[in-house]
Amino acid sequence: MAKPTYEVIVFGATSFVGQILCRYLVDQFGVGKSLRWAAAGRSIDKLKALKAELGDAATGLELVIADAGDVDALEALVNDTQVVVSTVGPYALYGEPLVQLCAESGTDYCDLTGEVQWIARMLERHEGAAKASGARIVHSCGFDSIPSDLGVYFLQQQARERFGSACTRVKMRVKAMRGGFSGGTAASLLNVVKEAVKDPALRKALGNPYLICPPGHPAKARQPNLKFAAYDKDFGSWMAPFVMAAINTRIVQRSNALLDPPYADEFIYDEAALTGKGLKGRLSATTMATALGGFIVASGVAPTRYLLERFFLPAAGEGPSPKAQEKGFFDLRFFGQTAEGQSIRCKVTGDRDPGYGSTAKMLGQAAACLAHDIDRKSKGGGFWTPASIFGQTLIGRLQAYAGLSFSVIE
Repeated sequence: MAKPTYEVIVFGATSFVGQILCRYLVDQFGVGKSLRWAAAGRSIDKLKALKAELGDAATGLELVIADAGDVDALEALVNDTQVVVSTVGPYALYGEPLVQLCAESGTDYCDLTGEVQWIARMLERHEGAAKASGARIVHSCGFDSIPSDLGVYFLQQQARERFGSACTRVKMRVKAMRGGFSGGTAASLLNVVKEAVKDPALRKALGNPYLICPPGHPAKARQPNLKFAAYDKDFGSWMAPFVMAAINTRIVQRSNALLDPPYADEFIYDEAALTGKGLKGRLSATTMATALGGFIVASGVAPTRYLLERFFLPAAGEGPSPKAQEKGFFDLRFFGQTAEGQSIRCKVTGDRDPGYGSTAKMLGQAAACLAHDIDRKSKGGGFWTPASIFGQTLIGRLQAYAGLSFSVIE
């Protein structure tokens, strides 16, 4: 087989996140230097405009024309690269043809999806082909769910070094975060709700914490599912539901199932957002939980969903400004406890808007990690998670080049 022209192709390069990702790749790797990469999208005019905006450093950037619905163009794309990194969502609407072609051709793939129902469908339909071809498929390589997944992985590595065993119980709490919403993220969230409203079986499946674990996975531990304000004694703070918990917890549970050895046979993990102490913290938690619940209810009814889309949520292609992305950040705290009662605390921080500035850097490093670092003999074909395929290798990249930090809180 001929060697692919590229190591990485960014599919959806002119999307909101795609543009940020391309800027990061130019700044971090140049063009045709330490990473052979190209930008792909459906509009040559938009691709040319993006290339011009990237400036002189992107003079040699090659452009590839491909539409999410054009199977022939997608087939040519996946056969011309080692890794495809996709930013084209909602993935449940546009993502399957590309995943299928990568799985069948042996081309590695990563994305930033937070659509757990779609991941479950891709596993059912295409994991067998990926294992046969050698393709490594890695979903959720952005803020969903790298900080959570690698944060737990980091904590467990530290626990094993200190205590000789991993933690059976881990909590992630959002201590602080500043970031915005893009039209693509809004569309993905609304599509999940639309699917769940139409399909009672899907609503039941979405409540399963082990939804994307391998078939026959034996874990049956009851997982926490915070639905309203509550007090967390381990953090000394009130807390509210965290909107990303539904995807992050499923990814972490799949990592536990794929890792050898696993963290624990009956591993318990949950996520929430800290709101502070006392009456003020309780009121903040109540307000946050009520607002989130109201958004979900409004999203599930056609008239109010239309109002949200029309007047409150960003349109496709819209999102936080570059200045807002630079001012964004996140600070996640982890608490782990072993079966013997020993405990450890860690934190993961990022220096940009979590969903865009930081996500683009995480996604770019995940793609480079697939292209350069992960040996196919040690990690063969199949559907992996960030922790189960990248582990410490990606943690090192993120700390060196992506503005993230992983540390133990003494």
